[in-house]
This record gives sequence, structure tokens and C-alpha cells, in this order.
Amino acid sequence: MLNKLLIKQRLSMIDDFCRELELLQKMPEDQFLEIRNIAAAESFLRRSLEAIFDVGRHILAKSGHLDLAGEYKSIAQGLAKQNIITEQMADTLFKMAGYRNRLVNLYHQVTNEELHFIVQNNIADLREFTKQINSYLSRLE
Repeated sequence: MLNKLLIKQRLSMIDDFCRELELLQKMPEDQFLEIRNIAAAESFLRRSLEAIFDVGRHILAKSGHLDLAGEYKSIAQGLAKQNIITEQMADTLFKMAGYRNRLVNLYHQVTNEELHFIVQNNIADLREFTKQINSYLSRLE
């Protein structure tokens, strides 16, 4: 059975992290590139991505699609296949999955400038995910 409370809690976390990232987004680049701000941006982004894939995994596993809930990239595809998110969002999630793996496993290759670019240009993608999941939850009621 789908745990809507768990999903809403994760979506709320993503929203909180997005607010923090949007504050960092407003900083001049030289201030953003200070080590504490970079570390904060990386943490908020990574935690947002983890929450996104936790939500996707939970929805797929609890709706009888455990086979699609194993890997991050399959979660993206599975959510679209089940009409929970759009194909466009699935493409974005597929890229997010790759970036999440980069943050966790290839962290030594992630540059400060790269994080700055992502914070400047991709926070709306996180918000769009929460919007589409909230829409899915509304359809279930």
C-alpha cells in the first residue's frame, strides 16, 4: 500500500532543499564559490536527488512494479511507463540519476563551477518533479 505520508514528507524535504538552493542561486558567483556555500549546494542537491529517487522507488514498489524500482535510471523510466510523470520528466530524471551517481561516486570530478551551473539552471526540474508527484497523488484520491 502506498504510504502517502512518507511521499509527502519527502516532497516537503525537496521543497525545503529547493528553497535553500534558491537562496544560493541568488548569490554572486564569487560568493557562491566559497567552500561552505559549495558544500551546502552539493548537500542540498544530493539530498534532493536521493529523496526524488526514494519517492519513485516507493511508488513503483508499492504499486506492484518492483522490477522497475531497482536502479535510479529504471525508476525514471518506470514512473513514465506508469503515467506517473511525463516522458520529458523521465528524461530529466534519467539525467538526474546520472548526476546523482556522479555526486556520490565521482565526487572528486565534480567542479565548483559545475555545481554553480546546475544551481543556476536546474532547480526548476526538482520543483517540477514534486508538482507531478503531487498531481499523481491527487488523482489517487
